[in-house]
Amino acid sequence: MTDKTGHYQPQLRIPATYMRGGTSKGLFFSLQDLPNAAQVAGAARDALLLRIMGSPDPYGKQTDGMGGATSSTSKAVIISKSVKDDHHVDYLFGQVAIDKAFVDWSGNCGNLSAAVGAFAINAGLVDSSQIPANGVAVIRIWQENISKTIVAHIPIRNGEVQETGDFELDGVTFPAAEIKVEFMNPSDTENTMFPTGNIVDQLDVPGIGHFNATMINAGIATVFLNAQELGYQGTELQEAINSNPKALEMFETIRAFAAVKMGLIEHIEQAATRLHTPKIAFVSEAQDYLASSGKAINKEQIDLNVRALSMGKLHHAMMGTAAVAIGSAAAIPGTLVNLAAGGGERQSVTFGHPSGILKVGAQASQKEGQWSVDKAVMSRSARILMEGWVRVPATTL
Repeated sequence: MTDKTGHYQPQLRIPATYMRGGTSKGLFFSLQDLPNAAQVAGAARDALLLRIMGSPDPYGKQTDGMGGATSSTSKAVIISKSVKDDHHVDYLFGQVAIDKAFVDWSGNCGNLSAAVGAFAINAGLVDSSQIPANGVAVIRIWQENISKTIVAHIPIRNGEVQETGDFELDGVTFPAAEIKVEFMNPSDTENTMFPTGNIVDQLDVPGIGHFNATMINAGIATVFLNAQELGYQGTELQEAINSNPKALEMFETIRAFAAVKMGLIEHIEQAATRLHTPKIAFVSEAQDYLASSGKAINKEQIDLNVRALSMGKLHHAMMGTAAVAIGSAAAIPGTLVNLAAGGGERQSVTFGHPSGILKVGAQASQKEGQWSVDKAVMSRSARILMEGWVRVPATTL
């Protein structure tokens, strides 16, 4: 596009780091490096991130941008020195829609949370006195989207972030260094963790059916359903659902009605502007299956099977925040997740997802009839894939 004189404008050149965190990838920015108009929330910031990712793309490929045409790879992270006491950095996450001009700021990305501490150290946002020569740097992160604390344990070697290692994470092809991530008080403290007041509800969805549902605010707002009530086994891979438009429409309709019942939106129509939350997932008892890599998952290795959808599609593995919700729900007797895992009290759960297995720990307690989760813990990994500058047409802003 041209300016008022008829000359074509050059592209903007913005410092950026492309990172993998857990089973997701995204572009990481230091807040101070963004153009002034995008350093504050609003239309300019959204327009910038959309154009950088190549959205909206009616072809669904994000060919003219950095997005990878899946919910797991169309993500943006903005990091700054924290304004909160006892925290090192503030972390803001944006889920960039692929075929719509929309950035969802309503939730966190648990997978990319594993990369935040490493990015902050590499970007000089953490004082060098906090980084050991060798050992583990404990980075306290303020998650701005949901106003929660995340503690990342970043391995350090010779004063630098250690990225390579032998930790294997199902859904990630190559091993890397292990990063322990603690999600502190992940349940909703402003409201109840179970917004309806029940650990299991009857969810009525006109034209589709009536379902048992556990609706929980922990890690990320999530509605859990029983696989069999939906006509599934709980061992499905992406193709079984993502290639079926009717199935995707069914899940989105159920998600919309759950969002209303959870008090996240007032009207069904508003679900179209809140795509990132709530998540929808279905559970079943532990069963044998072949993961997407061809790896055989034996039911003896897991407590239950879980499948979850993100941004309207079945996720290839498991969202980190949804894993927090799974661990939290599993720790509370009587939820659908807990019952699928065999019931009873537990402080950790190992579940099967389309790419393999994941273990998450959670500590739940009940006070005056209300459940809360003190902490959820899981291991992930992260790695810088590329760093430099991303370019975007100047007319974007």
